[in-house]
Amino acid sequence: MSTQTMSHKSGRKKKLEAKAAKQAKADGAFSAANADRHELYQLSVQNVEAEIDFIDETFEQIRGRKGVLLREDFCGTGNTSTEWVRRRESNRAVGLDIDQPTLDWGTEHHISQLSPEQQQRIMLHNRNVLEPGDAVGADCVLAMNFSYWLFKTRDELRNYFKSVRESLGEDGVFFLDHYGGSEAMTETREAKKIDDGPGRKFTYIWEQKTFNPITNDMECRIHFKFPDKTRMNDAFVYHWRLWSLVEIQELLSEAGFTQVHVYWEGEDDEGEGNGEYEPTREGAADPAFINYIVAYD
Repeated sequence: MSTQTMSHKSGRKKKLEAKAAKQAKADGAFSAANADRHELYQLSVQNVEAEIDFIDETFEQIRGRKGVLLREDFCGTGNTSTEWVRRRESNRAVGLDIDQPTLDWGTEHHISQLSPEQQQRIMLHNRNVLEPGDAVGADCVLAMNFSYWLFKTRDELRNYFKSVRESLGEDGVFFLDHYGGSEAMTETREAKKIDDGPGRKFTYIWEQKTFNPITNDMECRIHFKFPDKTRMNDAFVYHWRLWSLVEIQELLSEAGFTQVHVYWEGEDDEGEGNGEYEPTREGAADPAFINYIVAYD
């Protein structure tokens, strides 16, 4: 095929995609031309209701009371903090993140949807999690969506864990999530179709772009693809270290936590995850798994 023919076909394809995107926008359907990456992320990655269910129930099991003050580290849009405030009239939340535009998005799309009284019980701060300032005394501190993996050395991660422990309330509990398994150490792509109703369909693509087995450095990316053939590439890009469960437990202990527990997901009758997490010392050697870690004194 000649270069000229290839160029002609490429140009025609772009015109068709532009036309499809224009129609999708007119119809109010998801398209790269009009979709918001934060909304897409929440629809495809987050389940704040289930997450808060686990935190709420586990804290009460450990401490014998309901938690009140929650701190969400690496809070992004504050979606989880917002869900916490909705749960009970006594609940308060504070979120910490260093990306102001993302915090602004959360204020506009989440906090503004709360009642005036609820808005008084939540604050999002542009602040480094290593320097929480007055964001101390929390019953629950969260580090979710593997965000703490941006700390790439043992010293850095231990220092973060120490900072959390020092800033927790007297009987506070630290909650983290984690993913692992042999597939976490591969360079791969995984696609999942999301259907949130008429016009709100898209494909979520998780890409583990690079992995260095010598350092465990990894680069992960999130892309979105839409029915009108448009794409949102590199909507989110992460530069992480893949931490093992053993390393995280050791570092939490080194940071001073006396109780460190891994919560593993149970299985339904068909051998699939049932969404129920229980503390255990033995997990299945699955090629891919997600679990929680809970630390306290």
